[in-house]
Amino acid sequence: QLQASGGGLVQAGGSLRLSCAASGLTFSSYCMAWFRQAPGKEREFVAATSESGRSTYYADSVKGRFTISRDNAKNTVYLQMNRLKSEDTAVYYCAALYVYSGGNYKSADDYAYWGQGTEFTVSS
Repeated sequence: QLQASGGGLVQAGGSLRLSCAASGLTFSSYCMAWFRQAPGKEREFVAATSESGRSTYYADSVKGRFTISRDNAKNTVYLQMNRLKSEDTAVYYCAALYVYSGGNYKSADDYAYWGQGTEFTVSS
């Protein structure tokens, strides 16, 4: 089970940190990612981190502004978002991909577990 939190309302240019706590799975065996879905749009990849946290991957649209990290001792993954823009407004979902599944970290279909989503709005 994945439980995301941290959404809300933030002004453009501001910062926000999302958290996703995992339970019921061996957290260190999963690549963790954040996806987002804006109104009227398809779900898109935002960022991912390897099971150890040593490797991270970002969509071009958030590179340099967002940072994904994880704490395997706390079974939690984070998404630090800085310099927020109105186009970042969306529902954000955390997801878990089993490291031995051979899945593609950018492909939502390959993720086995999903959080319920946390929404935030960036006001201009």
